[in-house]
Amino acid sequence: MSDQLTDRSSAEDWEAQARNWIAWAREPGFDSYWRYRSAFFELVPAPGRATLDLGCGEGRVTRELAERGHRVTGVDVSPTLVAAAHRAGGGGRYLVADAAALPFDDGEFDLVIAYNSLMDVDDLPGSVREAGRVLAPGGRLVLSITHPVTNPGVVLDGGAAAAFAPGVSYFERHRFRSVEERGGLRMEFSGWGHPLSAYTGALEEAGLLVEALREPVTVRADGSRARVPFHLWIRAVRPADPERRTPFVPRRSRSW
Repeated sequence: MSDQLTDRSSAEDWEAQARNWIAWAREPGFDSYWRYRSAFFELVPAPGRATLDLGCGEGRVTRELAERGHRVTGVDVSPTLVAAAHRAGGGGRYLVADAAALPFDDGEFDLVIAYNSLMDVDDLPGSVREAGRVLAPGGRLVLSITHPVTNPGVVLDGGAAAAFAPGVSYFERHRFRSVEERGGLRMEFSGWGHPLSAYTGALEEAGLLVEALREPVTVRADGSRARVPFHLWIRAVRPADPERRTPFVPRRSRSW
């Protein structure tokens, strides 16, 4: 693996790409969020006392949560992205913070959303542990990640078809980077590849129980369907009683 991928933290990478990401994230059709968001929000519980958007970026998920009635706080490690979220408004409050060292009290939130952010943190177990710490008993963590099978290698201008880089094992933690160009905008994505067991293990160590797991059908920008999933969604609960699972009643059913 080249030094280019290891000489900066994920936080530094995303701060360097922040202005590109703001433009990319706000252009409907560029990012997969616009195709998946309705189905993702079906996993999200109704508004409660307080919601945390972990890795909020420029604030698009925070704004949508606020529109749906959540009292939401967004945090991100990138000052440029947090400033952009502030300027966009939309009803949330925003703070610069590391996901592995959150500036909140134990049990301060009854819902934590981590939409496509946990594969970007340098400390996955610490970030999940912090999410569990700030959840109140009975609270839930709802996360989306790029599916572990889609990012097992270093991708530099190859897209998904070039994802399986020689010498990179699915079972090993490793840095990945990919570049996409669309509509005259170039966006460089970077983060960490983990096996699925790294995520479930982090949830287990944090005392969170998985109660839902989804692999939504990958819909490309042209409307065609891929043969492998691009996203993985998980909803986990912090049990009110560690010996008993807290039930969740969905607002509506969906066939998956």
